[in-house]
Amino acid sequence: MANLNKVLLIGNLTRDPELRYTPGGAAVVTLRMATNRRYKDKSGELKQEVCYLTVIAWNKQAEVCNQYLHKGSPLFVEGRLQSRSWDGADGKKRYATEIRAERIQFLGAPGQKSESTDEDQAVAPTEKSESAPLAPETDDVSWGQDAAVEDMN
Repeated sequence: MANLNKVLLIGNLTRDPELRYTPGGAAVVTLRMATNRRYKDKSGELKQEVCYLTVIAWNKQAEVCNQYLHKGSPLFVEGRLQSRSWDGADGKKRYATEIRAERIQFLGAPGQKSESTDEDQAVAPTEKSESAPLAPETDDVSWGQDAAVEDMN
């Protein structure tokens, strides 16, 4: 039987990245992200629903995200769903399902503030979006150059 665990998301950060290091020295960043869905209900009224997600990135990709992303930054995430569990302070078992990032692509132009609204991008309702520059020597995260679709003719 075939299996597939693949997630593709475009949205905006709802908080600044949270970088920490494991006891072994590996960098891990937590990104809180919002994506919007627009649709018309049965009466034809335009509705919007926001989905809040947690994305986890590791190692160099985590450090680059922490350095250049901030609340409101637009991004594309490719990854997989990952579940984990732990015992809470009250002794009850807790569970979380998160997106484990395999690739993160910064959207928008480097070094330019984005003036788009949540009509143009997925964003939590009261947040604005802006982008920061990415150092050209990094290859873990890109600014859209690998997002172009080649002509198949």
